Amino acid sequence: MLVIYSLVAHDWNILFFLGLVGVIIVYSVLLRRFTEIKLHSIQPCLFLIGIILVYLSMGSPLSTMSHLSFSTHMIFMSIHYFIIPPLLLIGTPYSLFLQIENHPWRRFTEKLFIPPSFALYIFALLFFMYHLPPILHVFSQYPTLHTIYMLFLLYLSFVIYWPIASPNPSQRLDEKERKEYAVKSGFLLMPACLYFILMGLLGGMFSLPTHFKISAALCLPSNFDLTELLSFSIDSRVDQVIAGFLMLVIHKLSLFSLHRVKI
Repeated sequence: MLVIYSLVAHDWNILFFLGLVGVIIVYSVLLRRFTEIKLHSIQPCLFLIGIILVYLSMGSPLSTMSHLSFSTHMIFMSIHYFIIPPLLLIGTPYSLFLQIENHPWRRFTEKLFIPPSFALYIFALLFFMYHLPPILHVFSQYPTLHTIYMLFLLYLSFVIYWPIASPNPSQRLDEKERKEYAVKSGFLLMPACLYFILMGLLGGMFSLPTHFKISAALCLPSNFDLTELLSFSIDSRVDQVIAGFLMLVIHKLSLFSLHRVKI
């Protein structure tokens, strides 16, 4: 009951909501101006679903659920890095992308783009490191560093999905290369999943309440009452094993869905 109350009491991020509404409006205007695609077509719908997931998982009371347990936390992180980026990328029509690509500041943005394979290695390493207790302690002392870290992971996830979900079909890998890339992606993310599963089987990495409080406090308002959140009880060992499997499954489902969608 306390958990339900905390979800209802937690404020909706109105400014974030208005910002995303602005993104949708701009997207709709550009879509009508530069394309013949209707708003109810599959690509605009995918883009809208991506934006909705952004708000629900980052700016709504539902984001609190990511701290009820380690498994729910991994579900939300998987949504952030394995679901939202490909939805937004594949939801951008090629004709609209051309208008952006031909913009004068394209050369500047190209300098920020790193090779997807290299981004995959960096993402796998940083994702693995993120849940190590010493790293969480550092982030608890430097919240700005934590924000930068999370945004960098999000940037890397967009780069990683570019070869298989790029708005420009000519920049996507062919079927054989896509399968090889998917296998490589799964292989590099495997250590993080296995680490969660192994630590769960060995006793639970977050069996100590202190570690859970730190990880929860990093993403919640400073005036949020963690005692209500921590009233949710689950065996930490089982929780971490489930978290590892969930991350593997969501990642695989994301790659499989992209393989099935033909745009």
